[in-house]
Amino acid sequence: MRIGTMALLGSALAVMGIATSTNAQDAQYAHAAITAGHLTSAERSLERETRAGSREPEVLLNLAAVYAMTQRPDAARDLYAKVLAGKDVSMAMPSAQIASAHDVARRGLQMLDRPATMQLTSR
Repeated sequence: MRIGTMALLGSALAVMGIATSTNAQDAQYAHAAITAGHLTSAERSLERETRAGSREPEVLLNLAAVYAMTQRPDAARDLYAKVLAGKDVSMAMPSAQIASAHDVARRGLQMLDRPATMQLTSR
C-alpha cells in the first residue's frame, strides 16, 4: 500500500461511522477490514450488503470511504449524496462519540474536495 493511501486511510477512518444495526456484525467486520488496510475484503462485504438492499448509513459511509481510498472519488460522492438524501441518524463512531450520519457524509465530501497534498499532510 502506498504511503499516500495509508495517510488517507487514517484521515478517512476519522470520518467513518459504525452504527448499531440489524447487520452490526457485518458493519464491524467491514470497519475492522478497513482499519487493517484490507480494502478489497471490506469493499466486497459492503457491496454485498448494498446489493442485498441495505441503505443503512454506516454501510454507505464505509463503502464511500473505501471508494475514496481506492481513488474512486465519483463513486464515493454518489454514496455520500445518498446518505444526505436519506433520513439523518445518530451513529456511534469508533471513538465512542455520537455523530450525525449527515455530518459524517459532509465531512467525507469535504475530504474529497481537498487537494491531494492537503489529504496527505493533514491530521
